[in-house]
Amino acid sequence: MQVFHRWHNMASPSPVTSENRVVVQFGTGDMAALDFTGNILWKRNLQQDHGPFTIWWGFASSSVLNTNLVISCCMQDSLADRREKPVESYLVAHDLETGREVWKTVRKTQAVAEQCDAYTTPLLFELNGRRQLVIMGANQLDGYDPATGKQLWFLPGLTGGRTVPSPTADGGLLYAVHGLRGALICVDADGQGQLPAGRIVWQHRQNTPDTCCPIVYQGLLFTVSDEGITQCLDAKTGEVQCRKRLKGPFKASPVAADGRVYFVSTTGVCTVLAAARELRELAANSLDDQLIASPALSAGILFLRGRKSLYAIAGNDSSGPLGR
Repeated sequence: MQVFHRWHNMASPSPVTSENRVVVQFGTGDMAALDFTGNILWKRNLQQDHGPFTIWWGFASSSVLNTNLVISCCMQDSLADRREKPVESYLVAHDLETGREVWKTVRKTQAVAEQCDAYTTPLLFELNGRRQLVIMGANQLDGYDPATGKQLWFLPGLTGGRTVPSPTADGGLLYAVHGLRGALICVDADGQGQLPAGRIVWQHRQNTPDTCCPIVYQGLLFTVSDEGITQCLDAKTGEVQCRKRLKGPFKASPVAADGRVYFVSTTGVCTVLAAARELRELAANSLDDQLIASPALSAGILFLRGRKSLYAIAGNDSSGPLGR
């Protein structure tokens, strides 16, 4: 029997779109592809195909699209202390048009118990002309060929525990957070097989997020802890430029555009900071709703999904959405 975290709901995974398809995924294991008129083209269930989830607090990873493939990731407790054959964590790819399974890769790590669990979303990343699928979780960061599922490299030993923040990338470098508010690390992942610990370019340990993903924008890395400590770091060196306390708590990851970074709290407050080293506050606007999902930006509009409603917010001048 699964136990679900109080912040989790069966719609925790985010949808992903192509030019003519929407792929949705749910905490139940259900996934489906729809056209833009809402017709279901195919559907599957990961639990029916690969066994019941054993992740402690509910499946929440989102799928990603790579050309004609929908790639999903399940990182869960192996239950190695309770059963003879451990439960596998895995990556699986389905054909976008038909739903046919194209490849499946078992993800092997040295993690045990709840440290096996991760709620992160895979990252598609280009390095030296090679497209990779990067996964963070179970005390390991690793990269795969998204066309075949073959593991390209792995960096083990990133102990901390179950992992929620997804990795991000910029300028040939990867950024990831150890689980349970562990270190934020910058990694040079150019290589094959097991990478040495020396590939960690820098690490930062103070006020790191437990839930919210880091974001890199214009050479700066921005984070917000669940309690509301916002930080700006130099993305190349890891040197802290500024810290600022916002009114939290936070579960949504920040987004950035037009020289601004948007931080959305669970209490419905969207704080807009200048995307600069001093973290100057530009605006703070409130909605009467609980906001857990990360914002989305498109064509100058900020989209927010609350418990009650879906909001589309546009600025009424050059300040951009929520910019004044």
